[in-house]
Amino acid sequence: MRVINSTLGALALAILTAGCGGSSSPSTAPTPTPTPTPTPTPTAGTVAIVGERGNQSFNPNPAPMPADHKLTWTNNDSTIHRIVADDGSFDTGNLSQAQSSAVITLPAAGKSYHCSIHPSMVGVVSAGN
Repeated sequence: MRVINSTLGALALAILTAGCGGSSSPSTAPTPTPTPTPTPTPTAGTVAIVGERGNQSFNPNPAPMPADHKLTWTNNDSTIHRIVADDGSFDTGNLSQAQSSAVITLPAAGKSYHCSIHPSMVGVVSAGN
């Protein structure tokens, strides 16, 4: 009698579990999440701070406005420089030799700037690429 009860219990369990896992609808694979395309980091134009024949200057000057309106200043001179816009809209902070400024976004060409440490050093951003 025990064997019959065990067999009937196992059979009932098999019938119950068969009903839970089966489905007549076809299974569908999950839709893969698309990998986002990374946004390219815009490059900035660079203005070099140079000491040419003992004169401190900017190269190029005038600096052409890059298409993305972003510029950096790199100090290629052995003296500390600090580049500021004449209208006060940007300030690079002190730049030691071989140091570059953060990327500065300019709203438009025609922006004039100077070195606040060496006021005779002046430059301008011109229209164009």
